[in-house]
Amino acid sequence: MSDDRMIIQMKGLTKAYGEKKAVDNLTLGIKRGEVFGLLGPNGAGKSTLMKLLTASLLPSSGTILADGQPLELCERRLKSCLCCLPQEFGLFDELTVCQFLDYMAALKGLSGQKDAVGEAISAVRLEEKAKSRISSLSGGQRQRVGIAQALLGEPSFLIFDEPTAGLDPEERAQFRNQFSRLAKDRLVLLSTHIIEDIQAVCSQLVVLCRGQILFWGTPEELIRTVSPGNLSEDAVPTGKASADTVPRGNSPLEDAYLTLISREGGR
Repeated sequence: MSDDRMIIQMKGLTKAYGEKKAVDNLTLGIKRGEVFGLLGPNGAGKSTLMKLLTASLLPSSGTILADGQPLELCERRLKSCLCCLPQEFGLFDELTVCQFLDYMAALKGLSGQKDAVGEAISAVRLEEKAKSRISSLSGGQRQRVGIAQALLGEPSFLIFDEPTAGLDPEERAQFRNQFSRLAKDRLVLLSTHIIEDIQAVCSQLVVLCRGQILFWGTPEELIRTVSPGNLSEDAVPTGKASADTVPRGNSPLEDAYLTLISREGGR
């Protein structure tokens, strides 16, 4: 894998809580210009990894490099170009979309505040709701306000945690298009359990389980290498008679993901 566009590298990254390793010896690289998917069951280490990447946690061992510099030496610079949108985020329902984004822009100390707010609203296609109170917005529109505030200041590194959870299929499709547009000149890390989102927009994905990387590559590579039809008998989880009994999903990618997780669970 070429490093010519690499901006985040992790080498031997570990985060332990006592004897339990939430993240266990991860070595991984993430590039600009791509949507990078993060998949894994509950407790896989996804949230811990995101906190490490945002310097909200310190690793027990290993290093994180941002454009070749150790994170501890460039934490301030990284945070100035990073925005993380958690699954649960707060909005002020009594404010209009414009008022809320004006307030967030002021908190970030942005110059050209009105231009920045206008560009963020246009980026998420909320022009018609700019003067509407946030309390009147649908779930998908509220999510778009969250993304708009994340875009203020034009961060080059965006982290989204379950951004389409609870949205209907049409709203999820709109968000997938949004993520694809955002990734043209940014790095976008998408942590989700919705396989359709990963398949639609992610050029690279990592599957985590028990703090370790089970797979790193493209969605197509995961389908080819881990699909149930490609499993040998000794790759089937303990107690399974054949690959035909491995859990099946709603798509080839979901089949492959469930097979990989099921196989790990049988060890």
